[in-house]
Amino acid sequence: MFTKETLPSYKKEDLPHLATNLTSSDIDQLVTWLSEKADQLRYKTLLTLLARSENQPDIYPYWDTFVEKLQSSDSYQRNIGLKLIAENVRWDEKGKYNEINDLYLALCEDEKPITARQCIQGLNKIVLFNKQCHASITTKLLSLDLSQRKESMRNLLLLDILTVLVSINKMNKNEKISQYIENALNGDVLDKRAKRTIQNMLET
Repeated sequence: MFTKETLPSYKKEDLPHLATNLTSSDIDQLVTWLSEKADQLRYKTLLTLLARSENQPDIYPYWDTFVEKLQSSDSYQRNIGLKLIAENVRWDEKGKYNEINDLYLALCEDEKPITARQCIQGLNKIVLFNKQCHASITTKLLSLDLSQRKESMRNLLLLDILTVLVSINKMNKNEKISQYIENALNGDVLDKRAKRTIQNMLET
């Protein structure tokens, strides 16, 4: 169906269809290819596995492999681990995420701002399927010091943080979250577009 040479040629929009037809051996192969150095192969592999994870639980058994990636010295591998864990929390009936919550949240402060963003964005999915970790996720996000980031990244990171906090607050009202959101909307870190985005989220 596909090989290491042909997978990179697939269009992104074709990958969800490809994902629906994977066999167990295909999945084994794809998980192995996540460690390939060729960018397009690795990227298309990740997209295919993410698409499969949305609808089928057969990527979840590779959970420990994804956890190992969180500790990689390669930021791209950390990103892969973050994305696949976040997508597979929906299948986590064994509660494995609870065991790695601290490890996952630590990457909110990753030295690479893109990895920090991937981590926070992943929490959007995690909070939907794991309410047990809402308190620790809230505590972590409220404690993040964005002044340590480049000014150009602060707006994006704060928007990511607020998106997660708004979701949590809708499920379980928290005064600290409400105050944080209010302060952010009245502050000068968010640009006008980001503030509108948050306001729209609050109103829906």
